[in-house]
Amino acid sequence: MRSNSSPRGWELLFVMAGALAAMAGTTAVFVTHEQAWRYLVAAGCFVQVIGWVRHGRRLRGGAR
Repeated sequence: MRSNSSPRGWELLFVMAGALAAMAGTTAVFVTHEQAWRYLVAAGCFVQVIGWVRHGRRLRGGAR
């Protein structure tokens, strides 16, 4: 069995999509000065955390 510490599959999709959404929201806040974009930043961070949690569950049980 080969252990892998980097996310793959759906976990990678969630991590990358969350990071992209958070960066896009941060850029939009600085450019437009509209505080409503903070919700996009928060949602992006939440999706990224979901990806890391799913990745951590996959490695639980001594598979590291």
